[in-house]
Amino acid sequence: MNIIIAGDGEVGFHLAKILSVENHHITIVDPHHELLKLLESQTDLVTFAGDSTSMKVLLKAGVHDCDLLISVVHDDAINLVTCMLGKKIGAKRTIARVNNTEYLTDDSKALMASLGIDAMVCPERIAAKEVLKLLNQTVATEIFDFSEGKLSLFLLRLDEDCRVLGKSLDEVAKEYPRLNFRAVAIHRNSETILPKGQDSFIYGDLAYVITKPDGIDHLLELAGKKKVEVKRVMIIGGGRIGRKTARRLEKNMQVKLIDRDKERCMSLAESLENTLVINADARDVDVLESEGIREMDAVVAVTDSNETNMFICLLAKRYGVKKVIPLVENIDFIDIAQNLGIEAIINKKLIAASYIARFTMHAEVASIKCLNGVDAEVLEFVAARNSVVTKYLIKDIPMVKDSIIGGIIRGEISYIAVGNFQIEEGDNVVVFAMPHAIKKIEQLFS
Repeated sequence: MNIIIAGDGEVGFHLAKILSVENHHITIVDPHHELLKLLESQTDLVTFAGDSTSMKVLLKAGVHDCDLLISVVHDDAINLVTCMLGKKIGAKRTIARVNNTEYLTDDSKALMASLGIDAMVCPERIAAKEVLKLLNQTVATEIFDFSEGKLSLFLLRLDEDCRVLGKSLDEVAKEYPRLNFRAVAIHRNSETILPKGQDSFIYGDLAYVITKPDGIDHLLELAGKKKVEVKRVMIIGGGRIGRKTARRLEKNMQVKLIDRDKERCMSLAESLENTLVINADARDVDVLESEGIREMDAVVAVTDSNETNMFICLLAKRYGVKKVIPLVENIDFIDIAQNLGIEAIINKKLIAASYIARFTMHAEVASIKCLNGVDAEVLEFVAARNSVVTKYLIKDIPMVKDSIIGGIIRGEISYIAVGNFQIEEGDNVVVFAMPHAIKKIEQLFS
């Protein structure tokens, strides 16, 4: 696929890196000359320095002959204009990143489609939803729902209370023959393992598990996890994610929001109804202590600084806070944070990539989740008529190395994948895969 990405920094570059693995032809349009020189020296990507709202720049980049134009600049207006111009010039499909959620109403989407914008993504809005899920299910470090929760992906750290430590998958299956969940991957010592029957769980593993809704309680029981109710939340940072998160939480929880920008705090105090807004610098430990960080059930740190977010969350854990969630935008920091015991992490680059990647697939894909801290993805494929996966039982499907089927959704019913299950046309099939395997997996579902 011929793809043009208009960006102004790391989001566009990270997206290009993910998509280039799948052998797409990627062209980057970015205003930063020095960054593009560095990118060209490290990759085979084609780059053009300039303003993506310039017709001359877009034509030079080849927008008249591109299959997909993606604009992920930090300015809504630039993204919208880029996509409008690109569509008129000849781009087959366009996707714009937006921060203003008023563009995401049904009426606005219809209007934008008429102007040439085929899809829009708001990473901050999705991030706020992820925070809410993690606070409602505190034992998980990452959660993603497929088909509105008919199946879910849980990431759990296995500690001394886990009841399956030292047991292989075959032993667990024999002891619990009717499990409504399935482990699809284990992250251990910075390496990702797609487990087979003889592989065992050990202390410190990060286990990726596909589960049905009625399997969650049993899953948490075997993992030795106890649900913790979150009533008091401290949010550090009043930007878009902080504001959206507070608005979602304040109806059911006691929320404190700390931000050092006085004007922003004034705006937050006016727009939030039941959130206590505090104008202070959360990097000051005395401020955090005086505002009662020790009494909080959860701390969400979403400032513009990775270091500040990680520091505050580490401090909160030391004070005994049950759940901490930092915004970590530097991909290289994620593994470090997890090794320090901060497992639940929000990353806007991965959120944007998860949404956009499905538009680059030849097979029909209902959703994709690019995972934090691990070079792998979970995809929800829709099985096409006469596709390879519909011709065999799961145990006989010629699966691609480094991929595994976790579950199937058929209408309103979900199933955990077992060897003698027959996938049918129209089924939604959840697959865990390494990036290099995805292209071949597509062929099984097309």
